[in-house]
Amino acid sequence: MGSERLLLVTGGSRGIGAATALKAGTRDYFVCVNYRRSFEAAASVVDGIRERGGDGIPVHADVGREKDVTRLFDAIDALPGNLVGVVNNAGELAPAARLENMDYDRWKSILTTNLFGTMCCTREGIRRMSRRFGGVGGAIVNVSSAASRTGAPNEYVDYAASKGAVDSFTIGVAREVAADGIRVNAVRPGFIRTRIHAEGGDPRRVERLQDALPMRRAGEPDEVAEAILWLLSDEASYVTGSFIDMAGGL
Repeated sequence: MGSERLLLVTGGSRGIGAATALKAGTRDYFVCVNYRRSFEAAASVVDGIRERGGDGIPVHADVGREKDVTRLFDAIDALPGNLVGVVNNAGELAPAARLENMDYDRWKSILTTNLFGTMCCTREGIRRMSRRFGGVGGAIVNVSSAASRTGAPNEYVDYAASKGAVDSFTIGVAREVAADGIRVNAVRPGFIRTRIHAEGGDPRRVERLQDALPMRRAGEPDEVAEAILWLLSDEASYVTGSFIDMAGGL
């Protein structure tokens, strides 16, 4: 095993999560690549980490299920070294709709993954990283969204609400654990080229809307990953309870 610094990236098999995991593997982290559906995709990310000289493992868990999160962190506990970072990236988006056309089951599913999954993984990360509990300290980065600021009207107000809650949670927890050696921050991506737009029923959404952005282009997962890794790093040692907006000027 190449490192004793353990990093968990939820939803690490694709998109922003995969980009973050691949870059982290070159920066002295042993990366736990969490996935919900595709072992093959997560294993491919781990292979990419190893090709770059790092190391990691794929770990299955649905972060919206507390029992799965417990099992996920049990797997991390079995590894040598110390957990020093958690990236709460796993997220869910439903097809675009107005509020009156949404149902309770949709809201429940989105909030369970996006908010409760973030809260549960953060709690378990704190239990292991906090100096109050014998940990070595560390950093947590939550992947929020520009939708938390815009509200995503006529498309994804439920997704926006879940990310707005993540923002509030980030601020509160950051202040709660700052004295325990843990920093908690978030990134708020906007129009990033990932498959999440296809899941929302509009695979060409980025191409359709990017010219309306001040920067006139979409962002790339690697760009968001760089910001996440900076927030995890010692270079951001005096940064907590903060947000990096990554939406091309939106």
